[in-house]
Amino acid sequence: MSSEVRPDGTLPADVPYRLPWRSADIRIGAHRGKLEGSGGFFRDVVPLLRSPDPRRIDLRLSAHDPFEGLHVRRFEQKVSVAVYALVDVSASMGFRGHADKMRLAADLCAALAAATRRAGDAFGLMGCDEVVQPDLLFLAARARGSEIEMLRRLRTFVPRGRGTRGLIDAAALISGRRKLVFLISDFYIAREETEELFGALAHHDIVPIVLSDSLEIEKLPRWGIFSLTDLEVGRRRLVVMRPSLWEAWQRRSGRRRAELNAIAARFGRQPFEIRDRIDWDRLGAHLVGGSA
Repeated sequence: MSSEVRPDGTLPADVPYRLPWRSADIRIGAHRGKLEGSGGFFRDVVPLLRSPDPRRIDLRLSAHDPFEGLHVRRFEQKVSVAVYALVDVSASMGFRGHADKMRLAADLCAALAAATRRAGDAFGLMGCDEVVQPDLLFLAARARGSEIEMLRRLRTFVPRGRGTRGLIDAAALISGRRKLVFLISDFYIAREETEELFGALAHHDIVPIVLSDSLEIEKLPRWGIFSLTDLEVGRRRLVVMRPSLWEAWQRRSGRRRAELNAIAARFGRQPFEIRDRIDWDRLGAHLVGGSA
């Protein structure tokens, strides 16, 4: 895979992902499931009365049964899963420094949509600030047409809303069978609200994706006078940067990351950080090796 968007603007050939759990979906797909079927992984051998399918009689085991019982092989049916991207589109996502967070989010969703289509899974997207944005509400589907439209709208959306309560509202819209949920945000979210959000999504396999721009915190100069704007509240202020203030901001950023890591750890997967650009190889390794 390429480590970033190619010079011609296309995305990498594949973004692999693995489910470390069995899906309860009934549609045939590429993942391990809870249902029996004709294909997939070998599960076990049971008496014919427990699984009355004479087509799968294990002749060798049945011939060696001292009680002359018949035994059949059982297999797991490979099934599909619904995949959702819940995207934070609040005002802080409009920050542009070394990167464009909304473009990163759109590129990531485009790659995920293509990967789910190839795997036979359904892909849905919800863009949220203080509410679930109606123009960015797409329930999971396999239709190519809806995929193209959702990505077009996401790429042209201008973040202005304050807050991220809509992400919690979105969790209620995707209840039901367990799903793979990519939670994409810069996570400038209060700890209490982050706890509530992860709690609302606890039934699903949550993959937190942190979008960050190094110019926001890490690469700020230690000295200088800056006119900074709080995008969430639209307030501008003059800041005189000095080493003590710079270090305080770094510590605050570190605490925020540690809080997010601690919350995410209780729900399965550690956050994956995308800083300035998407490293597709590292992302793929994270998705294949993650646990839930």
